[in-house]
Amino acid sequence: MISLILGIIKNKNKGSVTVLTQSGVGYEINVTTSFLAEVKIGEEVEIYTYLKVAETALELFGFRNLDEKSFFELLISVKGLGPRGALNILALGSLDEIQDAIGRGDVSYLTQVSGIGRKTAERLVVELKTKIGKSLKSKNDDGSQVGDKLSDVVEALVAMGHTKEDARDIVKNLDVGDKTVEELLKMALKRGNS
Repeated sequence: MISLILGIIKNKNKGSVTVLTQSGVGYEINVTTSFLAEVKIGEEVEIYTYLKVAETALELFGFRNLDEKSFFELLISVKGLGPRGALNILALGSLDEIQDAIGRGDVSYLTQVSGIGRKTAERLVVELKTKIGKSLKSKNDDGSQVGDKLSDVVEALVAMGHTKEDARDIVKNLDVGDKTVEELLKMALKRGNS
């Protein structure tokens, strides 16, 4: 089992990176779009990996840390959700935001992922709600509203002509705090135009 790779980013493709290790072996690793945007060619990285073994191929999926990898493994335990769909869910936002959405049963937040329909999102909520509820830290009252606010901002950006993927990228790291949806939308528009 390959669980951790340390090496240099040699190449970036759509949805994956090639990491060259000191032993001279290059590994193609599927990663989230946010991970792909963060790393640069020539940069040394440490990537936690999950190896998917199929009859016709071996595929590596990479993560920034063990929490992300553990959550990915929890996601793929849901029937009908494969590794690529789970990776796309991880690209929605921070782990806290995604877990909060599942804990609240926010199906509309989860269906923003390409390839995740309403039935799969509902199954994901049903199967993981209690598991995630146990692992979540106690949050303040505002924590439950974060996903709702971000979903509203994404919908507004899409209505203004952005693609869903672009809209999710724009709002991903917004500092929600106690801001209103309107204030968040203004911040997102400034970020989207920069």
